[in-house]
Amino acid sequence: MDLQPPQTPPVRQTSAPGSGELPEEIPSGRRRGRGSVSNHTGRFEQQIRSQSDDGWESLGDLDAFSTSVQEERAKSIISSNKSPDIGFDQSINPYRGCEHGCVYCYARPTHAFLGLSAGLDFESKLFAKVNAPELLERELAKPGYKVKTIALGTNTDPYQPIERQYRIMRRLLEILERANHPVGIVTKSALILRDKDILTSMAKRGLVKVALSITTLDRKLARAMEPRASTPQKRLDALEDLSSAGIPTAVMVAPIIPALNDPEIETILTRTHAAGACEAGYVMLRLPLEIADLFQEWLNKNAPDRAKRVMSLMRSMRGGKDYDAQWGKRMRGQGPYAWQIGRRFELATRRLGLNAKSFDLRRDLFEPPVLPGQQMSLL
Repeated sequence: MDLQPPQTPPVRQTSAPGSGELPEEIPSGRRRGRGSVSNHTGRFEQQIRSQSDDGWESLGDLDAFSTSVQEERAKSIISSNKSPDIGFDQSINPYRGCEHGCVYCYARPTHAFLGLSAGLDFESKLFAKVNAPELLERELAKPGYKVKTIALGTNTDPYQPIERQYRIMRRLLEILERANHPVGIVTKSALILRDKDILTSMAKRGLVKVALSITTLDRKLARAMEPRASTPQKRLDALEDLSSAGIPTAVMVAPIIPALNDPEIETILTRTHAAGACEAGYVMLRLPLEIADLFQEWLNKNAPDRAKRVMSLMRSMRGGKDYDAQWGKRMRGQGPYAWQIGRRFELATRRLGLNAKSFDLRRDLFEPPVLPGQQMSLL
């Protein structure tokens, strides 16, 4: 893996935004093992960049998209959330960009703020917040800090492949464990089992809950849709392993994509319940900003026979649009099809006994970290 700062790929042609020219599909050989099929210019850029052959087969000289990581030093690490339809108040994202390459990832548009593409750039040009643990310790030690569950994995996956080298997530958990701070984790990676020792210790004090996101049990579909995430079976195995260790677990069936993975809802819930999950949630596919085009490109390439059907049903749940960002509607959609999905999920969870009990994490055990030079509390 190349751990050098990301470089901008060669530009063969530029045109002004609004000219009607869009980047073509990147050849499969250059994007092997990736989710997106294109690399559209970021929406804030003044020019649209595309690559075209100059007649001398010059595109054949371009390298494949390899993963590069740029280390950055963040100024703060705990983000606050005020969205009324999200169940957490604060979160930490140790990485920007995600190598899992899930084509539907709602975090993709954030790469535009870096002058990069929400397409292949998002899954190959990554940023690691190497000072995240030090920042976390400092922020927890601030006078007047109010303890609320910290969510990890709300934007990009904290257990994506580069975590093996950087171990930022591991160090964050070590700090949270020492401070007796509650934490909720969402991931698509079996790498979470590496930290089972910390999670087991925190679970004994009621400080942690883990959710595995399982979109499909079809390994072929998962390979195409979320190419570098753990296989569905490995996620099921991780769920069972964590549950057996006494760690409260949940499954996120997310996103639900009509006419593609929605027939699997009941099967996913049944399998994950058997693996020990006690809670379950779901989110309908969201297509904000660049994701609408990226997802439709992927559909046309990987499921051409169902592409029109998928998008027709999506628009039926979004008032005729690709996406509706209204709070309360963006996660679930509306209309008959959305209602049907909701009822199926409700009936299946009720039958299995999922969500019968909620695991509320403890906040009363919190002990602020003592920084070098600080005086320890006498009480």
